[in-house]
Amino acid sequence: MQRESILKADYSLVLATDLDGTFLGGTDQMRSEFYEYLQQRRDRMLLIFVTGRDLGFIERLYAEPGFPQPDYIIGDVGTTIVHGDTFKPLPEVQNWVTERWGNANERIKRMMANEPGIKLQPVATERRVSYYYQPEELQPSTVQKVIDAGFDCILSADIFLDVMPRGIAKGPTLLKLMEVLQLKRENVIPAGDTLNDLSLFETGLSAIAVGNSEPKLVEKIQTMENVYHSPHPGVAGIWDGIKVYGKHQELVA
Repeated sequence: MQRESILKADYSLVLATDLDGTFLGGTDQMRSEFYEYLQQRRDRMLLIFVTGRDLGFIERLYAEPGFPQPDYIIGDVGTTIVHGDTFKPLPEVQNWVTERWGNANERIKRMMANEPGIKLQPVATERRVSYYYQPEELQPSTVQKVIDAGFDCILSADIFLDVMPRGIAKGPTLLKLMEVLQLKRENVIPAGDTLNDLSLFETGLSAIAVGNSEPKLVEKIQTMENVYHSPHPGVAGIWDGIKVYGKHQELVA
C-alpha cells in the first residue's frame, strides 16, 4: 500500500530496478529471501520498478504471495509513470512524457510499415511503439529514419525495438521522478541487465548491472565507474550490489 508523506521521508535506499532478468531473476529461493529482506525494511527504503513491461503484467505479479509491491512504477520503457498501489498516473512526470510524444503512435506505424526485419508487438501502448526485430535483417536506415523523424530508437536483447519520445528512456524518466519526489541522488541505486537499462546507468547514479546482463550492455559499462557489475544473477546481484554500496548497513541501523 502507498505510504503517507512519501515526499517527506528520508529513505536510506531508493532501489530503482528493472524486472525481467533483474528483480525477477534468480532462483525461487533467491527471490523469496531477497523479497523478505526488502519487506522487513520497507520503512527505510523506497521501491521503484523501472521496466519495459506494461501495467497489466505488473498487476499480475501482485497476486504472487510475498511479492513486494513498489511505491512507484516507471513502465513501458520509461513512458508510463504511476503510483504503485493505485496505478494512477503521476501527472508531473506523465504529462512531461505525453507532451513529448504528441499522439504519434499511428504516424510511427505508418512510417515503419514496410521496413525489413521488424514486426509490431501485440501490446497496446500509448506513448511508444514497440517491435520485435531480427538483428541480421534490421537496416541502419530504419533506425536513422526514426531519429530523423524526431524520435529515439532503443534496441535491447537483440529482440526488442522501441520507438520512443525524443529524450525519453528509463534513465531520464527516473531522474524526472527523483526531481518531483525530491529524492537524494546518493540514495538512489538503479539495477538492470539489458541495453534498455543503459540509460539508467548513464544517469551517473551508483548502479548495479547484475551477473546475467546481456553482453552488449556489459561492453557498454566497461568505462562507467558508477556501475558495479555483480558476478551474481538477478536478485542475488541486486543484493550483492546493495552490500557493495554499503546500503545494507543503513537499512538495519
